Amino acid sequence: MSSSQCFENPPTLSSTCGAGRVEELAGLKTYVTGPSDSKRAVLLIADVFGYEAPKLRKLADKIASAGFLVVVPDFFYGDPIIDFTSPNFNREAWFKNHGTDKGYEDAKPVIAALKSKGVSAIGAAGFCWGGMVLVKLAGTEDIQAAVILHPGPMTEEEIKAVKIPTAILGAEIDNSSPPEQLKKFGEIMSAKTEFESYVKIYPGVSHGWSVRYDDNNELAVKSAEEAQEDTLNWFLKHVK
Repeated sequence: MSSSQCFENPPTLSSTCGAGRVEELAGLKTYVTGPSDSKRAVLLIADVFGYEAPKLRKLADKIASAGFLVVVPDFFYGDPIIDFTSPNFNREAWFKNHGTDKGYEDAKPVIAALKSKGVSAIGAAGFCWGGMVLVKLAGTEDIQAAVILHPGPMTEEEIKAVKIPTAILGAEIDNSSPPEQLKKFGEIMSAKTEFESYVKIYPGVSHGWSVRYDDNNELAVKSAEEAQEDTLNWFLKHVK
């Protein structure tokens, strides 16, 4: 998870970006976008840069435009990674304070809060750190579908525990989750015929590409848009 790729192309965070609004959900500040009365919701679990990343919110707005209520909680409690090159940044301490097990536990009341609002079907997408949180959620039936994008390290045990339709979208150039490993995970999931799953590797892109792409790189932009479209289509198919 501490691969240097996890910190490449950091976003410029903005509390005011996006077409949605920030409100409290299950005790967490949360970016909320889409129809508030929708029965279908999507939870986005950010990478280490947190819920104020403009491209993440842009994706949230895109999914919301398809009729989903989309929520992006601040699972880092106002403490995302802003400058990992700073001499004052203690990487080990940060990850100790913001472990994926805690993210998993924090996601449960968010899901409960959505259900209390009348939401009957929930999908979730997780990016890097968020993908490691989401694979744990995918081992429950609290949500109906998962899209795990360029995750940090996951285990075979976690993949074997998956119970819901799950797509894993990976990068060809990824030290955290190499394509060979993700393809093996795909083989494990495909043995479970009770739900649909797949693994897709995007050529020529690196870890983090789906929400931290370079706007000046045509291939990166095209690949990010393809991954985002694949994510939306997965939710349209499985979150009903």
